[in-house]
Amino acid sequence: MLDEPLLIRADGSPEIGTGHVMRCLALAQAWRAEGGPVYFVGEITGGLASRLREEGITVRALQSTPGGKKDALESARMAQAVGATWVVVDGYHFDGLYQRWLREEGLRVLFLDDYGHADHYEADLVLNQNIDADTALYDDRMEETDLLLGPPYALLRKEFWPWRKSRRTPQPEANRVLVTLGGADPDNCTEMVVGALGRLNREDLRCTGVIGGSNPNESSIAAAAERTDASVDLRSDVSDMASLMAEHDVAVSAGGSTCWELAFMAIPNVIIVLADNQRGIAEGLEKAGASRNLGWYEGVSQADVASALDSILRDKEKHLKMAESAMDLVDGEGTERVLQKMRSRSVRVESSTKKTSESR
Repeated sequence: MLDEPLLIRADGSPEIGTGHVMRCLALAQAWRAEGGPVYFVGEITGGLASRLREEGITVRALQSTPGGKKDALESARMAQAVGATWVVVDGYHFDGLYQRWLREEGLRVLFLDDYGHADHYEADLVLNQNIDADTALYDDRMEETDLLLGPPYALLRKEFWPWRKSRRTPQPEANRVLVTLGGADPDNCTEMVVGALGRLNREDLRCTGVIGGSNPNESSIAAAAERTDASVDLRSDVSDMASLMAEHDVAVSAGGSTCWELAFMAIPNVIIVLADNQRGIAEGLEKAGASRNLGWYEGVSQADVASALDSILRDKEKHLKMAESAMDLVDGEGTERVLQKMRSRSVRVESSTKKTSESR
């Protein structure tokens, strides 16, 4: 089944962020590893589109207004043209009708969700990888819709796969801080956090700031890094986040999909909430003992960031306990679990279709 084409409908840009496309990339990489070609369809711009093409993935622009019936039918025609039977849909402008329109075209649908934003669910599979995922979010769904909920289904890109067998071992001495606040960071929280690092007053501190490929604030962040007393190495558009994460002890991140990557790499993080859909993730990770939640970004100061980091860096026992709690949440097999569910669903549908045909 996985040697057939897969079509992914997602959008990504500096304005809307890169998260939807990047987590779908993990699924695309796993699908391609099984021998199947992958097509991304949507409004995908700049370095994000280049990244997908470098992976051997075909990127096609959408002519219709995102989220409407014309979008669904255009996506369905593309899927049918390339021979795909599965369509992956990821974005907050897709609702229950969108899922229905795709299924009415004879396609199977994997719908990625974060907080139950759709009014109704008619996809074959609904995936919510977040720690606050709950079946109650999807009470209004078809009986045939299967739910894949929680961090066991976290989608990790291929740079993380080698770490499955030899999990990273956190060290008690912590002095390396990673700052990663998304591919776009439209509110430029990265600059604020870089400034906060100088408040830690530690000569042994080593810091790395990641500037996403869709971040328009590189020059101002670089200026902040020059002004701060801390040693800050800035990296732009990093392609191998796993190797970079492995070099650090603590992170400052947003409350998105990066949290699952950090958890897998046993790295405690200080979370700044940059979007409403991140609140539940941040609260859940703090409750699980894996992160410190600073809350909504507009209420977070440099002093808040420095204090939270300092409390983790200086307390060896706390640091190791948080790292272990994080590691327990994500084992790195989530992408394979999702693919297995897709395989099972295909077999179930094909078997049902065959029985119906024979009964006639």
